Amino acid sequence: LIRSAQASLDQLFLAVGSSGYCVLLANQKGIPVERRSAAGDDATFQRWGLWTGNVWSEQVEGTNGIGTCLAESRALTIHLDQHFHSRNTLLSCTTAPVYDHEGQLAGALDVSSCRADLTEGVLHLIATAVGDAARRIEAEAFRLAYPQARIMLLPVADTTALIAVDRHDLVIGATRTARAMLDLPPGPISRPIFARDLYDAPERPAVPALADAERSALQ
Repeated sequence: LIRSAQASLDQLFLAVGSSGYCVLLANQKGIPVERRSAAGDDATFQRWGLWTGNVWSEQVEGTNGIGTCLAESRALTIHLDQHFHSRNTLLSCTTAPVYDHEGQLAGALDVSSCRADLTEGVLHLIATAVGDAARRIEAEAFRLAYPQARIMLLPVADTTALIAVDRHDLVIGATRTARAMLDLPPGPISRPIFARDLYDAPERPAVPALADAERSALQ
């Protein structure tokens, strides 16, 4: 997960780091394992516990961005006094779950700030950036997990609907988004699925034209 996240963490930090934000990647136990912040802000974020090795699980810290995101398996923002502990009520945390190559919850990506002037519009933009970065991490982790397989995109507009196909044309892996479309549970794929059936089936929707793909990306 750490290896897969490097480029996305750097890109996300470039987008928000100069405005006083800290970027954290936590494992499934709510412990940050990677982080990014400006050197001038490090002392502040370390004092607030936004540092690798600290525990941000909901069991330990109550309602907070990382812990509650992992507990509820959904993207969210915990803003100021929405935190459970009073010592955390100056924090604003926007977090998205990150899933592994088998569609199981692997961790959380978080952007946190101690700024008091955050508006709803800014928080919405940050949430979008965090969600996009989390999906990029999942896609990279998926590719690394199946280095010998062909990685294919399902014929839908969602660019995270990836499958891994072996030399026998069998689907051996699928991202969480692809599993939702194929009605597959998390974990190893137990039933044989031929990739050609996913692309040649007459009932499948047509591959979107470039204009449709652009419109989907903009939305």
